[in-house]
Amino acid sequence: MEFRPCIDIHNGRVKQIVGESLQDAGNLAEENFVADQDAAFYAKLYREAGIRGGHVILLNPEDSPCYAATREQALGALRAYPGGLQAGGGITPLNAADFLEAGASHVIVTSYVFRDGRIHYDRLERMRNAVGRKRLVLDLSCRRTSQGYMVVTDRWQKLTQERMGEELMNRLSDYCDEFLVHAVDVEGKSEGIEEELAAALGKWTGRPVTYAGGIHSFQDLELLHALGGNRLNVTVGSALDLYGGPLAWRRVLELCRQFNADSL
Repeated sequence: MEFRPCIDIHNGRVKQIVGESLQDAGNLAEENFVADQDAAFYAKLYREAGIRGGHVILLNPEDSPCYAATREQALGALRAYPGGLQAGGGITPLNAADFLEAGASHVIVTSYVFRDGRIHYDRLERMRNAVGRKRLVLDLSCRRTSQGYMVVTDRWQKLTQERMGEELMNRLSDYCDEFLVHAVDVEGKSEGIEEELAAALGKWTGRPVTYAGGIHSFQDLELLHALGGNRLNVTVGSALDLYGGPLAWRRVLELCRQFNADSL
């Protein structure tokens, strides 16, 4: 179980937001925290601590007037920690090289491969061909519905017809190196993890999976470790002391490393 920190960037600032509140219209979001430091500050902190695999997420669409500032922040973080961070948010075959050349170890993709609520495999193959399977992370963030957990795209604003689960992950494994899964219903709320989703993800033994959403206590980390069988990596956002929360980020790192040591 690895700690995979996040650097979320919205309107040119490092922020923690309530995921379901994000709106492209007006570039609005309910904010939990807005940093005084830039994205590179956090990247350097994670580099010095030897934490790899965190993700830098651009939360503005490319047609937003705030996109240029958000993009510059993201590129600055990647340059500050070459090879240590993943980059996501509006990634396509046309712009992926910009983020990889800036230092991203992987690019994270969802919306580009979805159209009309379905995966378009021609676009997925185009994406894989552009960056290579080993540098591609597929974001399968999802929301609970009466039909199960369904993948959401476009900064968690559009519900698709793709059901999250073992069958989907098996089908997509040939295209990517890892999966990133935000539990959107609890993302940014710091009220506890989505236990059913975590348990389902923990039963899958394929590519590495990072779970994000709802962590607000060390007990949550212990629960995620148990439900995930020490196979799930974890992102902690709003609850971290770095982002105004109660959890000391160094203790989160130590606890995850202890989980791994205990499993040997």
